[in-house]
Amino acid sequence: MGAMLWLPVLVPVALGALAAAGRGAPWTRLLDLVAALTILATGLVLLTGTLSAPYAASAAGGLLRADALTAYLVVTIGAVATVALWGALSTPGTADGWFTALVCLFLAAMSLAVLADNLGVLWVAIEATTITTAFLVGYHPGRAPLEAAWKYVVLGSVGVAIAFLGIVVLYATSRAAGAPTLSWVELVALAPRLDPEAAKLGVALTILGLATKAGLAPMHSWLPDAHSQAPAPVSGLMSGVLLSVALYAVMRVGVIGDLALGTGFVRGLLLALGLLSLAVAAALMFTQRDYKRLLAYSSIEHMGLMAIGVAIGGPLATTAVLVHMLGHGLIKAALFVQAGRILASEGSTRIGDVTGLLARRPDLAGPFLAGGAALLGLPPFALFFTEVALVVAGWQAGLWAPMALVLALLLLAFAGMSRQLVRMTLGAGGRSLDEPASARLSRGALAPVLAALVVAAGLAALAVPLSGALGSAVESLAVLR
Repeated sequence: MGAMLWLPVLVPVALGALAAAGRGAPWTRLLDLVAALTILATGLVLLTGTLSAPYAASAAGGLLRADALTAYLVVTIGAVATVALWGALSTPGTADGWFTALVCLFLAAMSLAVLADNLGVLWVAIEATTITTAFLVGYHPGRAPLEAAWKYVVLGSVGVAIAFLGIVVLYATSRAAGAPTLSWVELVALAPRLDPEAAKLGVALTILGLATKAGLAPMHSWLPDAHSQAPAPVSGLMSGVLLSVALYAVMRVGVIGDLALGTGFVRGLLLALGLLSLAVAAALMFTQRDYKRLLAYSSIEHMGLMAIGVAIGGPLATTAVLVHMLGHGLIKAALFVQAGRILASEGSTRIGDVTGLLARRPDLAGPFLAGGAALLGLPPFALFFTEVALVVAGWQAGLWAPMALVLALLLLAFAGMSRQLVRMTLGAGGRSLDEPASARLSRGALAPVLAALVVAAGLAALAVPLSGALGSAVESLAVLR
């Protein structure tokens, strides 16, 4: 089983090299989708093993390790990437072999990040995602994509540098405790023996650095620019899964902090970051004039909500975070695919330029409106149930005041985003209704978007048969508040 841990890393790297060699050949456009399907299949095999019994597979002398939580994240990466890249096949402007090669390397770096049992390897993988996505954000020519790419590089590198400093402090702390290590497993076992003050500094710096990559406020300012300027499939990957990979790392570091310092420190830090993220996103959704930036601020909102869930802890909240992570990723990938198609049809990302879209192009507006409803937490989509579960878990944990604030901010975000969605899809105005039928999307083009929305709607029901795997993933975090 340990040999399978290499597949999500090595297969995308090999396919990326093949795409770079083939460059202009049409077949290279399929290689990133093949890489995504490979990651998804590998994750499902690993996750299936957790249905019968919890286990951990390892490779490379323990540098790579997969428990139930890791397997779930690999599935999430593969599923979200499959939707984004499948949809990209019918989205113009992403046919270059270099683009495919960069996407494959991006997928490999994210897979390595969740498979790593070593903080140093994790740091390298996170830095690799920054490098590859910087080129992808600036893929389209023009000043705005270039500025967004540079802003992303600068702020992302600052975050990664802060995380690196925190990792160095954690290593020094483990060395002072008599067992120098950067292994997740060994640090969890060693955590009660770590010096509290040094551990507090290391955990705080690492979480704050990783929070930058997760798009949590106040380190979020790179996210709206990068996600709005990147090609649609890249925006879907960054918003749908890269942020979750960073949050996964925060969850792992949080366990070390809980065991070394008690649950109060990490909980307080994540609650502050999560509530601030919700507040920033909710306030700025009202003023957005660009629908891709609107989706980016929605990502900040949902990452803030998931960070609050991690802070709450416990079986209910952690399970809700994991289901929310997959549901949000699928929905956001589908919405960015549709956003790319709306841009190709309307020639603008300004909300004011695409009003009344449902009457003119129901094939574009219908799935976009359904995905927006899913992001707003309306039933039957899974995010409705996960948001309810998170609030209930917070009340059970005695966090009444923060949960009351969460409900108020969610209501504000609902009002802001729904206002913009209604304006785009149902509002009056826009171009003429006389558009040729040939411009409509085919069933094949709509298939990945509709499949993602159907799965997102059925995740709440799937949580029951997957309860064994989800339970094992929750237990792998070691600390249940």
